[in-house]
Amino acid sequence: LDGERLGVMGGSYGGYMTNWVITQTPRFRAAVATASLSNLISFYATSLYQDLVHAEFHGYPWEGDNYQRLWDRSPLKHVAQARTPTLFLHGERDHDVHISDAEQMYVALRRRGIEAELVRYPREGHGLQEPAHRIDALERTLRWLDRYLGSTRPPRRDSAASSTSNRTP
Repeated sequence: LDGERLGVMGGSYGGYMTNWVITQTPRFRAAVATASLSNLISFYATSLYQDLVHAEFHGYPWEGDNYQRLWDRSPLKHVAQARTPTLFLHGERDHDVHISDAEQMYVALRRRGIEAELVRYPREGHGLQEPAHRIDALERTLRWLDRYLGSTRPPRRDSAASSTSNRTP
C-alpha cells in the first residue's frame, strides 16, 4: 500500500462505513460513497428498515437513550472532523437509504469547505440498474480517484503492440 494514496469507497452499508471512516481519520485522500447512510435518526423515518434499528438498538429510537445512541453512531454527528474529498452517488428512488442521507453529508462537507460532489440518478433505487447510469457511476468514480490519488489505472495495452511483442509463452 501507498500510505499517501489511500482511497475508500463503498455502497449501502459500505457507504455508511465510508461516511463513518472519513469522519474518524484524515488518512484517506479520496472517498466514494454510494447509496450511503449518514444520519441514523432520519434513516429510521425514511427507510424500509425500521426493524433493523429496533434489532440493533434494542427498541424504538424514542426509547431510553436510543436517540443519543443513534446520533452518536451517525457519521453526520462527526462531520466536523472530516477532511476527505467525497463523491456521493445515489438513486433518487432509493427506498432502502433515502437520498436525503447523501444530501445531508454532502451539504455538511461543502459548508465546511471540503470538496464534495453529489450525483443523483433519476429512476434508480438502491442499486443502479440502467446501463448508462452504471457506466456513468464507474467513469465518475475512476475520474474522482484519479483526481485525488493520481492515476489508478494500469497502462493500456495496445492490441497491435502486444501482438508483436517479444513475450515468452
